[in-house]
Amino acid sequence: MKIHEYQAKELLGRYGVAVQAGSVAHTADEAAEAASQMKAESGADLFVVKAQIHAGGRGKGGGVKLARGVDEVREKADAMLGMMLKTHQTGPEGQKVRKVLIAEAIDIAKEFYVGVTLDRVRSMPVIMVSTEGGVEIEKVAEETPEKIIKTWVDPMIGLQRSQVSALAFGLGFEGPAIKQAAKFIAAVYHAYEETDCSLAEINPLVLTEQGDVLAIDAKINIDDNALYRHPDIAELRDVHEEDPLEVEAAEHHLNYIKLDGDVGCMVNGAGLAMATMDIIKLAGFEPANFLDVGGGANPTTVEAGFRIILKDEGVKAILVNIFGGIVRCDRVAKGVVEAASKVQMTIPLIVRLQGTNAEEGKAILDESGLKVETAILFQEAADKVQAALS
Repeated sequence: MKIHEYQAKELLGRYGVAVQAGSVAHTADEAAEAASQMKAESGADLFVVKAQIHAGGRGKGGGVKLARGVDEVREKADAMLGMMLKTHQTGPEGQKVRKVLIAEAIDIAKEFYVGVTLDRVRSMPVIMVSTEGGVEIEKVAEETPEKIIKTWVDPMIGLQRSQVSALAFGLGFEGPAIKQAAKFIAAVYHAYEETDCSLAEINPLVLTEQGDVLAIDAKINIDDNALYRHPDIAELRDVHEEDPLEVEAAEHHLNYIKLDGDVGCMVNGAGLAMATMDIIKLAGFEPANFLDVGGGANPTTVEAGFRIILKDEGVKAILVNIFGGIVRCDRVAKGVVEAASKVQMTIPLIVRLQGTNAEEGKAILDESGLKVETAILFQEAADKVQAALS
């Protein structure tokens, strides 16, 4: 689960991470009020207005603006709120800006990058730092990988003081800032570990002209499988930032991810789903989604799956690929017949059943009167998809 920058900063602050202060606003008047309060407290007159969406590259897309004075904050916020902000991570349609973060502008001496994620090859968390702050880390990794310093943390031992000190020295911090930087990195790692993050990223981490070490941007992704342990964090979810079809699928307890292809997939089991997408590509087409109905497929879940897939206008055919293990194929076949008759199927439907009662399931589909192609073998299903779309 992704959360907004202002939420990430609040979460990190609980663990002692030094973050840039700011206030979130949903209207231009709220933005002006926040700036006015900051000015009264600190005398600041230069502010930053930042769009709050779940995407990077906001600055390049016009989602980060400097504003001098309260009136200009109101003006910038008013222009930003409601806009469809387009970045390299939103796609061509963009993402609607529903809230902005107002913060005082900071005198930046230097920018850095700090990130923590899981290295699945080593099965350990890895801390990555770089002097190339403010730049997409993927670009740094591709063009100048030597500028990324990595340290792996053995979960049985935990993060060592020597590791964070080495990272702070590696970034080139000097004097009192070394201690601040080391404390900062340790706090980010602690937040990552305690909140079950899949990613904790500070880009940029800055050294101010006054010698302070601060996070002026933050990105936090939480492992969905761990949200039951963090009900307070689960409440931070913003469904406006998620694909509507994925939100609807979650309501039906379906694992759905929208893709950009032309063949809709409905499968039971993540591994089988991956294999199904592979064979669709080998047949010369592209999968339109990942949809795992799980081991308890029934008419209700199958119908919900069909409705969700059919809402994607790019889908030209649907491939249902079920392995009957926990669930019997004849039961799935009855569910397909019942569901397909309710959703008014107008595109080719191919159903491949294998496993428990596969032959019985195939017979149910063949005798249903529905316009459906059935298959037993994997390749047979792929061939029928190819024939339907050729």
